[in-house]
Amino acid sequence: MTMKVHSFAAGAWIAPGEGARPIHSAISGKVIAEAGGSALDFGQMLDFAKSKGGPALRAMGFHDRAAMLKQLALYLNERRDALYEISYDTGATLGDHRFDIDGGIGTLFVYSSKGRREMPDGNVYLDGGLERFGREGSFLGQHVAVPLQGVAVHINAFNFPVWGMLEKLSPCLLAGVPAIVKPATATSYVTEAAVRMILESGLLPEGAVQFIAGSTGDLLDRLGPQDVVSFTGSAATGTMLRANPNIVANAVRFVAEQDSLNASILGPDVAPGSPAFDIFIKEVHREMTVKAGQKCTAVRRIIVPEALEQAVIEALSLRLGQTVIGDPREKEVRMGALVSAAQKDEVLAKAAIIGEEAARVFGDPDDFALVGNVDRGAFLPPLLYHCAEPDTATKVHETEAFGPVSTVMPYRDLAHAIEIANRGAGSLVASVVTESGEVAREVVMQAGPLHGRLYFNNPTSAAEATGHGAPMPHMIHGGPGRAGGGEELGGVRGVLHYMQRTAVQGSPDLLTAIGGRWVPGAAERPAPAHPFTRRFGELSIGETIHTKSREITLEDIEHFAHFTGDTFYAHMDEDAAAANPFFPGRVAHGYLLLSFAAGLFVQPDPGPVLANTGLDNLRFLMPVVPGDSLKVRLTVKQKTRRTADHGEVRWHVTLYNQRDEVVAEYELLTMNAY
Repeated sequence: MTMKVHSFAAGAWIAPGEGARPIHSAISGKVIAEAGGSALDFGQMLDFAKSKGGPALRAMGFHDRAAMLKQLALYLNERRDALYEISYDTGATLGDHRFDIDGGIGTLFVYSSKGRREMPDGNVYLDGGLERFGREGSFLGQHVAVPLQGVAVHINAFNFPVWGMLEKLSPCLLAGVPAIVKPATATSYVTEAAVRMILESGLLPEGAVQFIAGSTGDLLDRLGPQDVVSFTGSAATGTMLRANPNIVANAVRFVAEQDSLNASILGPDVAPGSPAFDIFIKEVHREMTVKAGQKCTAVRRIIVPEALEQAVIEALSLRLGQTVIGDPREKEVRMGALVSAAQKDEVLAKAAIIGEEAARVFGDPDDFALVGNVDRGAFLPPLLYHCAEPDTATKVHETEAFGPVSTVMPYRDLAHAIEIANRGAGSLVASVVTESGEVAREVVMQAGPLHGRLYFNNPTSAAEATGHGAPMPHMIHGGPGRAGGGEELGGVRGVLHYMQRTAVQGSPDLLTAIGGRWVPGAAERPAPAHPFTRRFGELSIGETIHTKSREITLEDIEHFAHFTGDTFYAHMDEDAAAANPFFPGRVAHGYLLLSFAAGLFVQPDPGPVLANTGLDNLRFLMPVVPGDSLKVRLTVKQKTRRTADHGEVRWHVTLYNQRDEVVAEYELLTMNAY
C-alpha cells in the first residue's frame, strides 16, 4: 500500500494532490509513498503561526519551554521503534537510525537542559554584563535578547529526516518562535511520522509546528524581517534561496549549512600500527560507511604523511572490505543503500569527476557483494580514491560525492597538510589524530578560520570522543565559505538565531524591571523577615538586609592564619606587607572576610535554604587592616526555578568597611525550597 505523505497546515492535515511525486524504497526500488501536489495556502500558514503559535510560545518562559522540550523528548523516545521501522526504506541501518532518531531526541534533551541551566526563568535573555557610562552608575547599558515575532522556515536535507528537523526545532522552540518544517521529499514520510507524534503528544501550543510535504511555493516571497530561514542542503540550492529578492529586500535571517569537503589529517607524530593510527583508520571507515556516506560532515579528503600513503590505503581497504553491505534489516549488514537511484547516479557522476585526478584503489560499483534480496536497490560499495598530486589537483578539492566516497592524499609537512585541508574553501569540520600539542595548536591557528569545528582525537580521548562526523548540540554546527557561513546549534548560541539582540539603556531600576535581575543601584526592598527564613516563592527581587558590624582584630587574622595554614607574609609580616605596593601593612585574609560575612548574614536555624552551591564573580576591592570593621548588604539578585520543589537564588553580597567603602563583592548561590 502506498503511503500518502500529508502536509499539516493551519491546524489541518492535507493529503497529496494531483502533482504528487512518487517516493521509491532505497532497498527495493518500489514506490512506497507519494508526497506534494497539494494546494497549500502559505499566507494562511504564516498567519496561523503568528497569531496562534508565536503568542502562545512567547507567553511561556524559557524554563517552561525547556520543560516542554524535555517532555517531547521523553514522548518520542518511547515511540522511536516505530520510527526505526519506517526508516529502513531510506536505506539506513539500525545504527544509522540511532544516529538520526536517537541523535535528534538527544538534541531535544540537551536544549532542555541548556534552557534550564543557562537561561533565566523568564522571557528576556541577558546577553553579557552591564555597561557603566558614568561614575555614579545611575545610567547603565545591558544587551538583551527577546524572541522574534515571526516564523522560522526550516528547509531540511534528505539524509537525516528526524535529526535534521529536531536539531532546528530545539533551539527555535526554546527561543519561543513557531516553525514551518519542510523536509526533502525523498525521506519526508519519516519526517511526517515524527511530526504526527509531536502533534499527537499535545505538548506544543497550537501553531507551534506546521509541516510541508512538497514544494514551498511562494512561501519565501511572503517572509518579512521578523522571520528566519534555516537551510540544509547543497550550495547551489542555498545560493538560489539566499538570493530570493524578497529575502534580500527584507533582510530575512538566513542560516545555511551547505556542501563541505571535510578533511581528516593523520598527524605527523603518528606511527603505523600504533593505537593512534588505528583510531584514524576506524574514524575514516566510520565516516565512509555510516548513512552510506550521506552525511554533511563525512570525511571526503584523507590527508596523510607521504611515507604512510600506502599503509593507510592498505589498512583502510582491509577494513572497508570487511563491511557487510545490503538490506539494512539484516543483522549482519553494516552499510545500507543510498537514499534513491537518483542519488546513486549523482554520486557515481561526482565520483567520475574525482576519478579524473585520482585513482580508485578500493571498491567497484559494478562488482560487490550484497546481503539480502536487494537487486533493484540504490546500493554502492565504499569507493576509495588516491590522489598522488593534491597540489596540482582542483576537482578533488571542489567536488563532493555525497555518498561512501573519499580520497587519500599525501602531505610533506604539517604546513602542507593544513594548506590541503584549507583548499576545501570552508568546511564544517576537519579532524586530526595526533598526540602533539604543538600540532594541535598549529592546526587551530592556521585551519581554524576555514572550519566550523576542529575535532582532535588520540588514545587519551578515544573512549569518550564523539566522532568526527557527529555534530553535538553543545557546539556550533556550520562553517564558513563553501559550508554556508551558518552556526546552527552551539547551545544558547543556536537559540539566539531566533531572537533579536537589543541594546537597552536606562537606570538601574528600569534595567532590574526589564531583566528580572537586580542591578546595583536599584531600589532595595526591605525584607519583612530574614531572607533565609523565606521560601523561594516568597522572595522578591531586590529584597535586602543590612547586617550589624564586626571589628577585625589582629588576633582574628593570626588565629585564621594558624588555623588554616595560610601564613602568607601579607597577613603575618608587617615590614614585608608594607613593602608590597598593594598593602599598607598587615591585612586580613580575603577568605577570613568571606567567613565573617557569612557569620553576619546567615540565619542558622533549619529553614528553606537547603544548600550553598557556590559563589561567582568574587572580587576583593580594598584591603582590610586590623581595627577596621566589616558589615554586609545581602540582596536577592535573581531567582531561577530548577524543579517544582526548589529553585536557585542568586544573592548579591557586598562587604563594606566602617567608612562605607566597598571592600569585597560577590554573588552567592543557594538552593531554596519552593
